[in-house]
Amino acid sequence: MSLQIHVHHLSTPATTLVRGLHLQIAPGTVHTLMGPSGSGKSSLLAAVCGTLPEGLRFDGEVQLEGTRIDTLPTQARRVGILFQEDLLFAHMTVGENLLFAVPAGPRAARDAQVAQALADVEMTGTTHANPATLSGGQRTRIALARALLAQPHALLLDEPFSKLDAALKDRMRALVFGLVKARNIPALLVTHDVGDVADAAHLTQLASS
Repeated sequence: MSLQIHVHHLSTPATTLVRGLHLQIAPGTVHTLMGPSGSGKSSLLAAVCGTLPEGLRFDGEVQLEGTRIDTLPTQARRVGILFQEDLLFAHMTVGENLLFAVPAGPRAARDAQVAQALADVEMTGTTHANPATLSGGQRTRIALARALLAQPHALLLDEPFSKLDAALKDRMRALVFGLVKARNIPALLVTHDVGDVADAAHLTQLASS
């Protein structure tokens, strides 16, 4: 399940954000991408998952498990993403938010997947809770569970720890990195915080554009 990203150019009409970048991320590994604001970090994640805004151009190739995916529709890429905003649906319970991500199938089996996902992120017992009643750290856990319930073959992390306090950051890093290893999927993390780096051997610094 390795993720390979080859960027010849990632650019706006006015400037090149990223040039000549080549990443190969092994299963179970979190590779960190750092750089100043405007260096193209989040735009690169958008290029990988297929949500690049109009006006940005990606000239390159993305392969997942040996298959080129940058030519596929977003929903066919099997790439999950976790943002700094949890993006939970306010009108749904926690369980309903999670069911939204579970592939179609018998309801009992889908409910069991939701229960297991909540256990995996240490949020058992919150199925019927309103997301508005949860803390920021708890909401991040639910968002992580939702991302993983879609059974992604790779995970993108767009500064998911940036709004958490120091103690929560440490716990969430351990949880996320542990689940990436347990699921044996490649992950690409964008951050400004050197404390988020899982392994200095898997770190790429982007220069200012």
